[in-house]
Amino acid sequence: AAAANPGTKPDLVAARIEAESKQSSTMDSFEYCLSPDADGNCPEVLSPNDIDNALRDSRDLDERLDVWLASKSIGPMLEPGLLRLQELRNQLAREMGFDSFFALQVADYGMTVDEMMTMLQGWVEDIWPLYIELHTWAKYTLAERYDTEVPKMIPAHWLGNRWAQSWPGLVESIDLDTLFENREPEWIVEQSERFYTSMGFPALPASFYEKSDLYPVPEGSERKKNSHASAWHMDLEDDVRSLMSVQANSRWFGTTHHELGHIYYYDSYTRPEVPLLLRAGANRGFHEGIGEQITLAATQVPYLREIGVLPEDQEIDRILWLLDEALTQTVTFIPWAAGTISHFEHDMYEEDLERTKWNDRWWEYRARFQGVSQPERKGWPCDPATKSHINDDPAQYYDYAVASVVKYQLHNYIAKNILKQDPTFCSYYNSRETGEFLKNLMAQGATRDWRTVLVEATGEELSTKPMMEYFAPLMTWLQKENEGRQKGW
Repeated sequence: AAAANPGTKPDLVAARIEAESKQSSTMDSFEYCLSPDADGNCPEVLSPNDIDNALRDSRDLDERLDVWLASKSIGPMLEPGLLRLQELRNQLAREMGFDSFFALQVADYGMTVDEMMTMLQGWVEDIWPLYIELHTWAKYTLAERYDTEVPKMIPAHWLGNRWAQSWPGLVESIDLDTLFENREPEWIVEQSERFYTSMGFPALPASFYEKSDLYPVPEGSERKKNSHASAWHMDLEDDVRSLMSVQANSRWFGTTHHELGHIYYYDSYTRPEVPLLLRAGANRGFHEGIGEQITLAATQVPYLREIGVLPEDQEIDRILWLLDEALTQTVTFIPWAAGTISHFEHDMYEEDLERTKWNDRWWEYRARFQGVSQPERKGWPCDPATKSHINDDPAQYYDYAVASVVKYQLHNYIAKNILKQDPTFCSYYNSRETGEFLKNLMAQGATRDWRTVLVEATGEELSTKPMMEYFAPLMTWLQKENEGRQKGW
């Protein structure tokens, strides 16, 4: 736990903390500018939410490219600081006997770097047949939407996320945002809390609402804030908080349920039997996995109907619902999380990858793992430096890949063994038995090996099998849709 801040090198630790603080300040205060003029003046400032909304909704490829490039304009500002952090982080890790900062972070799992990379590569290979079918369907759908030729790889600005880690807006008949048009952001947070209390979890402490920062900064305010949602266990006791910018839409509905998953995980293991140093997830990925699992449960049709968001008489196409989930939550995410970003950070720290090679290596991996190509280059958008995690949550993005695999394993177990319902069509709401299962899992914190905890809870070792079973009906549908189409790249 102390290895990132070794007392044998106090000056080095202080330098790293200063560098990370400066990097975070740069990210949080940066203003994204849409199409600056020749003098550098900014006709329109974009918030991160503006960028996300435009990339999800716009049908104009020129506009999409401008917005995508604007989202990358922070790269040159962050690149020098990231280079300094690469050096400092590796120096600190090697002071404690690790080969690299990446190896230090992997050690949280009780695994070597080779073991971690082998596991990640295995997951990419497991889901590859389904990913190829999704990629094929997506590029043909987008080519028709933009009235252009079908590419082999998908240009990055065609997709609804700045890094193509999810592909929202492709399934037009599944527009969940309309379900929240008459809701307030406060309702999103309150309903997320009700989700947990319905399963027997306690109400959030009043201090959560008093001390958290949950909603966007008012327009025109000079105050800046981190735009990335997060949850915090401030004192390893009762002070729990979240930093979000909740809006009344489907993305924030899922995200808020996710962040409160972290909050309730904190609460579950905050007990005398768990020492302070072990008040953490079974591994880092478990913490994310619980949050991701709740996001999955929160977007299931029965739950949305129970809480009055989805009208009872509104017909649902179960296959298209699965298609949207695969595109926006999981299947497109594994090649990004287990492939592109994890391999890049591996090389960055394990190989001390030179700064001049960052962008080329990054796009090499994006092509290999995601089938995504770099748009027309204007200037030098150092894409890896634009990703917040690479700057302030480094060398552990595989946590999210672990989380994606864990969530289906836990969800399938709950659906089949506790709820006795179809895993693709179930509801945890008001299920005290589900709440007890989750509380018992989370209450252990990091007191026991994560592999033992998972096997005891589900009867199986960590595997992509439950995920592939979950999406099996979609695979059959996609294969039929893609008959005669050029697959892969």
